[in-house]
Amino acid sequence: MKRRSALLLLPAVALSCYTTLGGRAAAEAPSPSPIPARLQPFVDDKVLAGAVTLVATKDRILATDTVGYANLETQKPMAADSLFWIASMSKPITCTALMMLVDEGKISVDDPVEKYLPEFKGQWVIAEQSDDKLVLKKPAHPITIKNILSHTSGLSFKSGIEQPTLDQGSLATRVRSYAMVPLLHEPDSKYLYSNEGINTGGRIIEVVSGMSYEAFLDERLFKPLGMKDTTFWPDEGQIARLATSYTPNKEKTALTPTTVTQLQYPLNDRTRQPMPGGGLFSTAADMARFAQMLLNGGQLGRKRYLSEESLKIMTSRQTPPNLKESYGFGFSVGGDGSYGHGGAYSTNLSIDPKRGLVTIFMVQHAGWRNDSGKQIQPAFQKAAQEMVTAAPSP
Repeated sequence: MKRRSALLLLPAVALSCYTTLGGRAAAEAPSPSPIPARLQPFVDDKVLAGAVTLVATKDRILATDTVGYANLETQKPMAADSLFWIASMSKPITCTALMMLVDEGKISVDDPVEKYLPEFKGQWVIAEQSDDKLVLKKPAHPITIKNILSHTSGLSFKSGIEQPTLDQGSLATRVRSYAMVPLLHEPDSKYLYSNEGINTGGRIIEVVSGMSYEAFLDERLFKPLGMKDTTFWPDEGQIARLATSYTPNKEKTALTPTTVTQLQYPLNDRTRQPMPGGGLFSTAADMARFAQMLLNGGQLGRKRYLSEESLKIMTSRQTPPNLKESYGFGFSVGGDGSYGHGGAYSTNLSIDPKRGLVTIFMVQHAGWRNDSGKQIQPAFQKAAQEMVTAAPSP
């Protein structure tokens, strides 16, 4: 473990083709990664401030690459251990934690939410709404755990008390506020992206496990997986490694620094509350540990975190067939068996079991300066697929 941590200090190319399981670092002759050359033009064009990318198979990190800057104003280079707000990439982590309780027989995904959170009993749904009229009715069935994890519950994105940021008030208080207002649509009838739903899942973890949500993540996922930089509250040392967030200026001629607008500052203030739907900070290396566990069928090394059955449920379509959106539990699901999730500031995690490929894209952009920004991640993905095709067998 100590040697693997030291490897993160090496140049990106030197990280290619190291075995990551079992703490071994038996290196093959690495081939230069094509990714920096593909992404550098976007940095030169001042569309991309900087990025950390990682490409892995189920047992090896093929490459960790950096381009551009963690801070444009000081010209601080992006580093392999730069920290990022991963936003909604927190959702699959929360869903994984909840599915661990499913594996233990403590929860069923078909259970109504009100079984664990009585405040949801008697919830109404909006039947008709106009400027001067609101008609409510009883939903066809109470919302289920499956509904909240697949964004089909009818819960909103956020409640009125989650102002001015989303990390205000205890998780229990915020979730109680969700139950106090009517559902926006009948459960199962529509897909409506909902932080409220995932946050409710986090609260169920607390009730069922008897632990705080954040303690459950630390003890059951982050510490065993070695995700040492994944946290809701980055400390001073981690904040020093935090990549600056950028947004286009008004004229869209340049990038200007911004903050994580969904969170309260200072970020290391422990009065801030954990947000299961999007509050985590992490690094490419930490997310690789999580992703490799999933790609290995819920197991990393000799430790199993998630059953193959639960993983299959999470990563296959759970939205009704009449809806256009294909979503599992905490993951967008592709027709080819791939799955993944992005974040509000353009981070992305993708897992392709057929190719045996993990790709992690870490940036901090609240929008792109021009449409060429939309080409950055596809350029990375194409280079990553070429790498895994050319990679020698372990």
